[in-house]
Amino acid sequence: MSDAEFIHLQTRGPIAWLRIDRPKKLNALSVELMRELSDALDVVERDENVRVVVLQGGERAFSVGYDIAQEVEMGVSTAEQWYGGLEANIALTMKVWGLNKPVIGAVSGWCLAGGCELAMACDLLVCTDDAQFGEPEIRFGSGPVTLLMPFLIGQKATNELLFTGDTIDAHRAKELGLINHVVPHGELETSVEKLAAKIALTPLPILRYTKRALTRAYTAMGLQAAVGDNHALAAVLNSASTPERAEFTELVAREGLKSALAWRDARYATFD
Repeated sequence: MSDAEFIHLQTRGPIAWLRIDRPKKLNALSVELMRELSDALDVVERDENVRVVVLQGGERAFSVGYDIAQEVEMGVSTAEQWYGGLEANIALTMKVWGLNKPVIGAVSGWCLAGGCELAMACDLLVCTDDAQFGEPEIRFGSGPVTLLMPFLIGQKATNELLFTGDTIDAHRAKELGLINHVVPHGELETSVEKLAAKIALTPLPILRYTKRALTRAYTAMGLQAAVGDNHALAAVLNSASTPERAEFTELVAREGLKSALAWRDARYATFD
């Protein structure tokens, strides 16, 4: 992983830290970044000395989601194109979810869209009190890629978040059961380290089979079937032709993502 640009792997005893590092883009998940993260997950999966994995973002953002500007640049538009692209996105999120070792997400700042899904795939989440969670992509004509939220916070809260595109703060996220702990901004890494070290006292084979039992329980509840069914629906949703989506895409291409997001947010300013 020494040649990786966006994912930094550091092993501290039985704990592997994977840090997403693309600060200028608020850790937006580009194709290249996702490839590096997938490779890093393979490395820690194979390392018999690693018992716990920490997935950490930056101070300003865990991740703001998939790289929209890159998607526009690549010209992804048809349902068939979206289906292929979303397949890679889902595979990465589900690799985190299905990793054979416990994964703790360490979240500061923005945790949105595909970034929120990546965080939700972690087994445990610890966040700072300035963290913000949500899937605002419906506001420009997209939708959740890996449909995990209903299994974490239930029907009514999921419906509201996914119909409105609202974000919630760390304390509301804890109330809903989305995260485990909220800590002061300067204490995130030490808090995660302490939790990871406690888990790492358990022998690796026991952790593996416990993780497997838990993932199979959610499989029995229909999680993987729901994710698979949503894949096809998300491809159709993302390719749907609407004036709002066309305007957003044109603004990204003509004026950049920042202007497009400002236009999007201005439409909801009365209600936020």
